[in-house]
Amino acid sequence: MASAMEEEERKKWIEMKREEYRVLKENSRFSLPWGKRLPAVASLSFVAGMALGLSHGSQTTGLRFRAENAHRLPTTPTGWYLYHKSKNYNMALGGVKEGFKMGAKVSFWTTAFFSVEEIFDRYRGTKDFVNTVIASLSVAGGFSLWSRSSPVVLMQTLIRTDRFPVTTAARTAKSGLAIGLAYGLAQDAIGAARGRRPGYVDFILRGGRRKAAIEKNEMA
Repeated sequence: MASAMEEEERKKWIEMKREEYRVLKENSRFSLPWGKRLPAVASLSFVAGMALGLSHGSQTTGLRFRAENAHRLPTTPTGWYLYHKSKNYNMALGGVKEGFKMGAKVSFWTTAFFSVEEIFDRYRGTKDFVNTVIASLSVAGGFSLWSRSSPVVLMQTLIRTDRFPVTTAARTAKSGLAIGLAYGLAQDAIGAARGRRPGYVDFILRGGRRKAAIEKNEMA
């Protein structure tokens, strides 16, 4: 008897947890809870940044190698073989170094964007494009103000950049606004299609109902 009751309680507990996870998934952006979305975003952005850095770093290292050795080009087949072998080695090494640096940079700023977005999602109690725009503008402003003299110890050698002039910072902010607006509205559309209505829709509907109620009372 006790075993049957325990089994029933266990089934109810499992069903309750499943329902909680379903609600959490439905109310999360892209139907991915924060605990799963952040590692996925950080990993994918690191891989994308590493691919870009690998391509750019190997190409830049190859051009630098040619420039540094332009005055002492080999004159024999063996010399050319060793020249290209050394060049390929330097290109591979330079590509891997730049790949890790670029991957860390892209992952850092992407993680910062999603973290700020999540902070405002929880602070405002609603998930809509406003939080996405705030996050994109915050990251754009932080990236524009970053400089080589920034007293940041964490990953200092990986994420340092030159400070932007005012005109470039303004263009970065405009780009951040446009990207945040487009990305946020796209998330709202996907969420609405999956049953998660954005907060501003409820606000507009409440305003419409309130206005209709006032007009009705005035007519009465």
